[in-house]
Amino acid sequence: MAVSTKDIRNIVLLAHSGTGKTTLTENLLFKGGAISKMGNVRAGTTVSDYGDDEKSRKTSINLSIAHYEFGGVKVNILDGPGYLDYMGEVVAGMNVADAAVLLIDATHGIEVGAGKFWKLAQRLNLPGMIIVNKMDKSNANFAKVLENVRGVFGKKCVALYYPNASGASFSSVANLLTKEGIDALSGDVKDEAEMLSNEMTESVAESDDALLEKYLDGGELAAEDLNKAFRTGVAGGKIIPVIPASMETGIGTTEIMDVIKKYMPSPEDRPPVEIESENADENAEVVTIEAKEDAPFSAQVFKTISDPYAGQISIFRVRSGKAVTNQTVRNSSKNSPEKFGQLFYLKGKEQVQTQAAVAGDIAAAAKLKNTDTGDSLSDDKKPVKFKNIRFPEPAISFSIKPKSRSDEDKISGALGKLMAEDPTFKMMLDKQTHELVISGMGDLHLKTIISRMKARYGVDVEIGTPKVAYKETITSNGDSKYRHKKQSGGAGQFAEVWMRVEPMERGSGFEFVDEVVGGAIPKQLVGSCEKGVKQALTDGTVAGYPMIDVKAIVYDGKTHPVDSKDIAFQIAAAHAFREACDKAKPVLLEPIMNVELTVPEENMGDITGSLSSRRGRVQGMDSEAGMQLVRAKIPLEEMYKYANELKSLTAGRATYTMSFSHYEAVPSNVAQKIVNESKKAKEEVH
Repeated sequence: MAVSTKDIRNIVLLAHSGTGKTTLTENLLFKGGAISKMGNVRAGTTVSDYGDDEKSRKTSINLSIAHYEFGGVKVNILDGPGYLDYMGEVVAGMNVADAAVLLIDATHGIEVGAGKFWKLAQRLNLPGMIIVNKMDKSNANFAKVLENVRGVFGKKCVALYYPNASGASFSSVANLLTKEGIDALSGDVKDEAEMLSNEMTESVAESDDALLEKYLDGGELAAEDLNKAFRTGVAGGKIIPVIPASMETGIGTTEIMDVIKKYMPSPEDRPPVEIESENADENAEVVTIEAKEDAPFSAQVFKTISDPYAGQISIFRVRSGKAVTNQTVRNSSKNSPEKFGQLFYLKGKEQVQTQAAVAGDIAAAAKLKNTDTGDSLSDDKKPVKFKNIRFPEPAISFSIKPKSRSDEDKISGALGKLMAEDPTFKMMLDKQTHELVISGMGDLHLKTIISRMKARYGVDVEIGTPKVAYKETITSNGDSKYRHKKQSGGAGQFAEVWMRVEPMERGSGFEFVDEVVGGAIPKQLVGSCEKGVKQALTDGTVAGYPMIDVKAIVYDGKTHPVDSKDIAFQIAAAHAFREACDKAKPVLLEPIMNVELTVPEENMGDITGSLSSRRGRVQGMDSEAGMQLVRAKIPLEEMYKYANELKSLTAGRATYTMSFSHYEAVPSNVAQKIVNESKKAKEEVH
């Protein structure tokens, strides 16, 4: 069907692994008429989990895109993986969604992944809804989970539906907004539903001053007023509906589809995107991009797939205007032309051809020559460039080496394709050790990459000892003046750079500031300074690790009428930056991991002792079915040694999950050891 922007819904599905996202997707596609038969995760027949590695592991690894049409509305589903190791896939989906749908297990409540994903969705100001799944299980408890949700995520989480029962008796839900189905409930369940229904009416009334006045005057509100205010509250993120369901039995699917259609925002309901104009003829100006079909075309690529048959597939969200088959556009991130071939929508691995995709829609094109994940595409006459998608930084690294000469020949091509698909996967040649190092979000993430390398590209590798991705930063201000002067027969080189460095908030990255006045350094040579500083960032001053969270300010300098050139200012700026950092109390940073351990109660004494010896900090504990759930923050370096120790202490009964938390300064005694090892590695190489 021809779809307009106001009739599109883009929803990203979020959940801790094993909560039922993929089964929800199957239910939605089946009820929406997009598939004729529901697939099954165990049988490997679902639309979302179509990759060979997903079928064998029986879990989602990739962000999968599918769509269905229901009541005149097109719903694009972005089904993200539940393991935190594949967080990059979820981040990609969140950046193009208009609403988040979080699934929570009715028997477990909020688990680690669910909490982390929802927190990120809130940071991106995504409105959404919460589904309490598995209500058909014997120990399901909707009231308890609702209390848990409201305690963790806030009072704006309100039950829109209430279950008639739990376990095997769960067969229907009552609508607390319209009161439909409440009379069919009985006993305590009915009393609870009526109480929550009244609370909801009050909450909705309080979200609108005029409505509140009406409610206080009459004690009741018209259904139309309630519905309108509820939609406004949900779209604005002031109300988060909570819905009980069972995706195994399909109960609640129709209600979920109804909520998506009626209450989730369309692209038109979302705030416009503010970006800088990229028109080369004019000075950069802030422009507002609205999801309007009659505006100039603009889009952003959020995911890339390397398909063995179709080649590279670029999946993008149209931000404004319309994408059309055979259209010539500009990649404004690379300042190069691109041409769409046949456009298509994705339904898992299936490609559904389309002639056009309007503002707000999600479409794909194959074989774009020079386009990567995060790139902006736009009208040639109105080029615009969107902010880069902020993917999480890798926290764990392995060294790898090809097993044979034929593997050696193929490895760089295979790694290049895998990096194009996954921005959280990085590869580099370690300048200190000459090792090929791959980095990712976790052990599981990198093992997936290695198995893909073998399955897809026939490349077999040996894995070396994991390397910790240390970083460096500064803790105070520093200042330096550096003069580079070279005169040896031919053309000379001269540059003098005055530079300050300042620490930035953790996670800010790098910022270069030009404070040169009076043309002491010409603009084009200030650009050379920035290049030099960026080069110097790759090798810190403490132990040679990359520097992060630093602001470099060039504020003065000197030039020579003949000998000042690009390379001279790159060299001078790099030296000035290093010297300034040396004076700014540089420190070594290490990745700290969120670790959740499930351990037998009788081993708790040993576990807390071992955590302490590993520089671990316990954040909290919960008891669950004779086991203790321990949440701790532990340096990644310690975790490499900890897995075997944990196995030994608990006779193999303990398990743990690990995800990146943040970077933190390494204690001085540990840092000294790392510095010494770094020096030793350099000496061995030279």
